Amino acid sequence: MTVPDQTVEEAESGIEPHAQSLVGVKDLLVAESWKEAQKVLRKSSSLLKQDMYTIIQAKPAEKRGRLRKLYSDLFNGVMKLDYAARDEDRIRAWECYDRVISSLRHILATL
Repeated sequence: MTVPDQTVEEAESGIEPHAQSLVGVKDLLVAESWKEAQKVLRKSSSLLKQDMYTIIQAKPAEKRGRLRKLYSDLFNGVMKLDYAARDEDRIRAWECYDRVISSLRHILATL
């Protein structure tokens, strides 16, 4: 990944609304609005990914390894959720959503 185009302060101020947007995908999953869920998921996760990357890069080197692992877990889960929504697989989508939310809480608590 390249050097982020935002400051740590900008990332910190953006992380909460972008995380909330990701959490808000739940309403679209409930409604089974699969295409809209994918759009919101992709947009919010892209912005959240940039925020987290910026914050992680600003951390001391000894903390970055663990944060990168959590970051990877979160966004791999987002990708799986995107695929589940694409396939309109309700059961898999909810399993993935629960894992994404758990990963999100974990990384936010660690940041």
